[in-house]
Amino acid sequence: MLLQIPDVLTVEQVAHARRQLDAASWVDGRVTVGHQSALVKDNMQLPEDHPVAHELGGLILEALQRNTLFVSAALPLRVFPPLFNRYQGGHSFGNHVDNAIRQINGTAFRIRTDLSATLFLAEPDEYDGGELIVEDTYGVHSVKLPAGHVVLYPSTSLHHVRPVTRGARVASFFWIQSMLRDDGDRTLLFDLDTAIQRLTVDMPDHPAAVQLTAVYHNLLRRWAEL
Repeated sequence: MLLQIPDVLTVEQVAHARRQLDAASWVDGRVTVGHQSALVKDNMQLPEDHPVAHELGGLILEALQRNTLFVSAALPLRVFPPLFNRYQGGHSFGNHVDNAIRQINGTAFRIRTDLSATLFLAEPDEYDGGELIVEDTYGVHSVKLPAGHVVLYPSTSLHHVRPVTRGARVASFFWIQSMLRDDGDRTLLFDLDTAIQRLTVDMPDHPAAVQLTAVYHNLLRRWAEL
């Protein structure tokens, strides 16, 4: 499932993040990839231990916890601390699949990457190119979202970022270990949860809402890995 999640950050939060990031010192983006990805990655990245990365990462994690659409779709168990990248002057990232396991340098913290996410921090008209291209069983998807929006997709997907030929594409990226390992199971529960929410709004007293909610939680109880 590929899902666009609007307005994860407010306009004010995006502006604050950009002020911090525009004043920060960036390094070669290949510091956080494996051998294969290093061959196709060409961008800049904020160091993982940079104070700005810690501050803005915390801001993003708090926003995600409050976002009901993200929680419903991802069913997050663990979220890798958000990282930040910048593409400009022809930077791109060729076709790759994200590493299955991510570990924070110098710590024992590890997650299985079930879902990948990009939070856009530059408006689409600020730069040319820079589309995130995601391939899945339903075809090829091109994603270029307004600042503050997130795209969420399975980490098993082959994907790349097209060259940025004007301006700068600034974004945060991170991974999620879901309580449900299987994307099909997550999609099924997300669709069921969405239907329950609609039924609750349209027919708040309908007894089917309680029955379907029980089905949702019993399936989650059966499939969840904690």
